[in-house]
Amino acid sequence: MKSSHRKRKLRLPRVVLVSALCLLVCGAIVYSLVGLAPPPPAPQLSPSAFPLVEPTVKYGLALDTVEYRVDTIRNGQTLSDILTAQGLGNQESFDASTRFNGMFDVRGLRAGRTYSVLDDPDTEGADFLVYQPSMFNYVRLDLQGNELDLKADLPMVMELDFASGVIESNVSDALDGTGHTVALTAGMESALQWSVDFYHMQPQDRFQLVFEKQKVGKDEAIGKVLAARYSTGGEDIYAFWYETPDSSYAGFLGLNGEPMKSTFLKSPVQFSRVSSSYNLRRFHPILKRTRPHYGTDYAAPYGTPILSVADGVIIERGRRGGNGNFVKVRHNKQLTTQYLHMQKFASGHKVGSRVKQGETIGYVGSTGLATGPHVCFRFWKDGKQVDHTKFKFPPAKKMDDEMLPGFFAQRDAFLAQLNEIGEPAQDTEAQIIEGQRVQEELKKAKQEEAK
Repeated sequence: MKSSHRKRKLRLPRVVLVSALCLLVCGAIVYSLVGLAPPPPAPQLSPSAFPLVEPTVKYGLALDTVEYRVDTIRNGQTLSDILTAQGLGNQESFDASTRFNGMFDVRGLRAGRTYSVLDDPDTEGADFLVYQPSMFNYVRLDLQGNELDLKADLPMVMELDFASGVIESNVSDALDGTGHTVALTAGMESALQWSVDFYHMQPQDRFQLVFEKQKVGKDEAIGKVLAARYSTGGEDIYAFWYETPDSSYAGFLGLNGEPMKSTFLKSPVQFSRVSSSYNLRRFHPILKRTRPHYGTDYAAPYGTPILSVADGVIIERGRRGGNGNFVKVRHNKQLTTQYLHMQKFASGHKVGSRVKQGETIGYVGSTGLATGPHVCFRFWKDGKQVDHTKFKFPPAKKMDDEMLPGFFAQRDAFLAQLNEIGEPAQDTEAQIIEGQRVQEELKKAKQEEAK
């Protein structure tokens, strides 16, 4: 009897088949996603893992790698003295001084100013001496003789700044109250010195200024005053700095382009006060009797520069009696000025020397008959001494008419800034229209004369 044998098919349970199918589908999906996804980024160090320290760079050197010390130039100390103190021999000191003088006149070193010494511990002796004449530049002297001397300007940023104030006693006090420096007072006086009598200001006078601020790192300094308005007695006095693109003209101009620069300054000294006016019946404080005072006394600290109030020629310079040390300047055939009681004369002048307006001719002292430091300023017209505060000085030469459009565009920009920080006493537009009318009349009059 044959026995039959059938091969039986292996059947997997339905659950197993479904599970396998799901695994295949999910695997395909995951594979496709992995294939499409970008590769993961490379491992990165966090900023806090190994913090990078920025080196402190000054004078073109990394200060973190050297010993850095600051010292002060003492009275009578020379550059050679300073170099010898750093360990340089006589010849080395001489050579280094010569190289330094090629970059900066050693006569410009001033007692009380500081200098820096940089010393690399890996070298023998100090490496560099640095002197900074101002916040804007420095001189670096290589003490190792490796030809690394350097004279460099520091990067500067120029910004516009603004100031305004009300007079209670004087300009300095008003500006001090706004946190500004003496330099801004000087800039304001320079802009308005031909038109504002800073020695007879009235309480409640007002002013507004637009000026440059120069910044080097954290240090800053006052630059040029670009626009000024001074309001007194219901009148506005303006001064705008203007320079033509070709630099053929540069100076302060008034609201309608009239030159602010008069042929004479109002005073021979800045930062002073009138201590005694022109008075034909003045009681003399030393002689104790009535005696005419033919000048105006300006009290100021010893050593304050005395300025020639106009271009001219020195006709006398010396010492005589109660005048003490004095200088006399002839400006033209009609006008002469004299400056008395000087502490000392400015160098480089003698009788016959020509001087410019604003040039220093001496320094405030108390030589002769004087109770304290001041300059007695005397003014001659046609050989007779007169009160200069009541004298009308001739105006300076006008700017060419073809330059006026450029000035007016700049003036209008400054006017907008002045008006943002203070109100004028007068209607500015009306002032401009009146100024234009006057200019047109003068122009027509000149044309008529030419015919």
